[in-house]
Amino acid sequence: MAKKTNDGSYDASQIQVLEGLEPVRKRPGMYIGSTGYDGVHHLIKEIADNSIDEAIAGYASRVDVTLLEDGGITITDDGRGIPVDKHTKTGLSTLETVLTVLHAGGKFGGGGYKVSSGLHGVGSSVVNALSTKLIAEVVNKSELYRIEFQQGATTLPLKKIGKTDRPTGTSITFYPDPTIFKETVTFDYKWVVDYLRHQAYLTKGVYVAVRDERSKERAAFYFEGGIQSYVKHLNIGKDVLSDSVFYVEKQVEDSMVEVAVQYNNTFVEMVKPFANNVLTPDGGTHLVGFRSALTRVINDYARKNSLLKEKEDNLTGDDIREGLTAIILVKLPDPQFEGQTKNKLGNPEVRRYVEQVMNEYFSYYLEENPDIAKKIVGKALLAARARKAARAARDNVIRKGALDGMGLPGKLWDCSSKSPSESEIYIVEGNSAAGSAKEGRDNRTQAILPLRGKVLNTERARLDKMFANKEIVAMIQAFGVGVGEQFDINGLRYHKIVIMTDADVDGSHIATLLLTFMFRYMKEVVEGGYVYLAKPPLYSINKGQKKIYAYDENERDRILNEMIADKVDRGTSVNESDDKMKQAGVTVSRFKGLGEMDADQLWETTMNPENRVLIQVRIEDAERADAIFTKLMGDEVSLRKTFIQTRARDADLEELDV
Repeated sequence: MAKKTNDGSYDASQIQVLEGLEPVRKRPGMYIGSTGYDGVHHLIKEIADNSIDEAIAGYASRVDVTLLEDGGITITDDGRGIPVDKHTKTGLSTLETVLTVLHAGGKFGGGGYKVSSGLHGVGSSVVNALSTKLIAEVVNKSELYRIEFQQGATTLPLKKIGKTDRPTGTSITFYPDPTIFKETVTFDYKWVVDYLRHQAYLTKGVYVAVRDERSKERAAFYFEGGIQSYVKHLNIGKDVLSDSVFYVEKQVEDSMVEVAVQYNNTFVEMVKPFANNVLTPDGGTHLVGFRSALTRVINDYARKNSLLKEKEDNLTGDDIREGLTAIILVKLPDPQFEGQTKNKLGNPEVRRYVEQVMNEYFSYYLEENPDIAKKIVGKALLAARARKAARAARDNVIRKGALDGMGLPGKLWDCSSKSPSESEIYIVEGNSAAGSAKEGRDNRTQAILPLRGKVLNTERARLDKMFANKEIVAMIQAFGVGVGEQFDINGLRYHKIVIMTDADVDGSHIATLLLTFMFRYMKEVVEGGYVYLAKPPLYSINKGQKKIYAYDENERDRILNEMIADKVDRGTSVNESDDKMKQAGVTVSRFKGLGEMDADQLWETTMNPENRVLIQVRIEDAERADAIFTKLMGDEVSLRKTFIQTRARDADLEELDV
């Protein structure tokens, strides 16, 4: 039992009161989520979202972002410009108030914005607090004003600079503080491009551009079609049921509902819900309303047109959403997001708004396009039959397992530990490699699941086909999370799922097939960071009793150079005789595959936690990952050929951050 002491006191002197922007610098994670890569880029969103809000409100038509050579970033718009007149409450200029006072902005019902992505009014001031330097320039009635800050404190007060050609606008330049963002303060050009592309899709008619002064790269976007163009972009490379995109934009009370829908022949759903241009990955009331209405409208149409027989059950939401690509965008004056990170929308009235619009206008669309409607219903009916077949196949698999007296696949060599946090499972290609892995492993924490047959390409198969594939079934049983309706991440038996294949084309193909399955049917396992790729060595370099392993040609050449004290050019064949190598007693051998390694070698190089190289598979951009798997594993050969041709020279096993 803890012992009480009376040698300390607790009084008012111990209560700390943080003023101004001090709380932000003290606890930055509370305001931007993290102080790593994501946090640095979240700063861009906080400023750029304000510019986009001006465009949504109809006051701006252009947003420019410039990545500066000295590490800063400038975000400029041609909107109204932040006011520079004196604020009655603070006694400061409105511009300085917005940049130095938390919860100060035009997004609290004061008439500045009817619709905005901002919720708490902390964005600009938070960016200011977390920057070593911030410069704000505002053009008001063609007069340019400027103010500067360091770590949120005003260093150069607001000053009128003079006349300019622009009538109005705002420009913010800032530099992230490396004492806050210790991991990195370098902006990622690709991240900025992707973010701006999305904003252009979501705000039709706005021109957005980015220029990188470091690399001289440029990009610009303008989409008159808005979210219709976005849906078409998401379906590139997929066989769509119709070129037609259902689109509706409708005012409901004080909010706007905008929806775009197009079906394709894949077996996965891609629905992206937005509220005031903010992606809400966890959904919310707008997504609930959309799904409810979509299911109701399609079932009603199928019944009315005798596409569903009287005795047949209604189509489920999962059946109807197979192959669905949709964007849901709602704009409302007072969005109730869950937290500053805005992952989920909570406004209850929005569900009714979206349901009302979809019920009316999607019904019209189906009635007016009977050919498209029949294709959509037909695809859903196929999905329903496949679902029933999958359930029967799954039940059959479970039943067989029960008869065998086991819930795990017979070919699994399991580990003795029952703690998922320390347990690992190696998915190993080939009987020989699996045998070596079994002998060499730490059997307390490492399980081995050998692949002894062809892995199914799940990009082109439904669940019913998957349950007929022994390799897929073995993984489902071994992982413990289930699949489809029964998927539950809490059942995961291993917190490291390691794909261990040969370092050749065939091995890469098998690894891609396995990643496709996990991405499409166990995405939470990948998103959780539980999936890894083992990186076995390519070369063994021996000198006397000394043995060193090299994982690529560059490392091989570096090691040889050190051993024989002379340069070995990259590309030199390891089979070529070299006098200096002979004189030094150095030999090099290349592993053709995992099967050539004995148990000790496989443990030492690829399975021993102290020596092994594991590459964690991460989903940095789900949209881009979806496109890559569609290209690599889909039916469109030309897309795959182009993808391979344009990237063959840049291929690198370490670049798997999809």
